[in-house]
Amino acid sequence: MERVLLSLGSNLGDRENFLATALEKISVHKEIDIIQKSPIINTDPMDVLEQPDFLNQVVEIKTSLHPVQLLDYLQSIEIELGRIRRVPKGPREIDIDILTFGDQQIQTERLSVPHHSMESRPFVRDLISKLEPF
Repeated sequence: MERVLLSLGSNLGDRENFLATALEKISVHKEIDIIQKSPIINTDPMDVLEQPDFLNQVVEIKTSLHPVQLLDYLQSIEIELGRIRRVPKGPREIDIDILTFGDQQIQTERLSVPHHSMESRPFVRDLISKLEPF
C-alpha cells in the first residue's frame, strides 16, 4: 500500500457538495483507504484570475492501485460529477490531483508527481500540515 496525497478543488456550483461527494466516491473503492483529510479552505484563483474562488482540501489515502489506475479512477469521478474541461486552469466543478505517490517521481504526459502545486500553491503545504484522522 502506497501513501498518496490528493488535492481536491471546486469553484463552480455547489462547491461543498462536489468536495463531499468526491471524497465519498474515493472512499468506496476497495483498494483505497482514506487515512486523513484537511479542513476545507477558500482560496483565490491562480493563473486564470477571472473566475470564482475555490474551495480546496487535501486528503491522505493508502492504495494498492498503480499511479495510472488511481488517476483513471479519480478522473472517472470528475466526469461522473460533471466536470467540463473548459480552459486549462479555468473554472471547474471538481478537480482531483495526485500530489504525491509514495516517494515516486513520475513525469509522463498524463501524470506529474510530485504535482507542481506542491511548490506553486502555498496553501497546499498549509493544508498538508493540518491533516486530521478521517
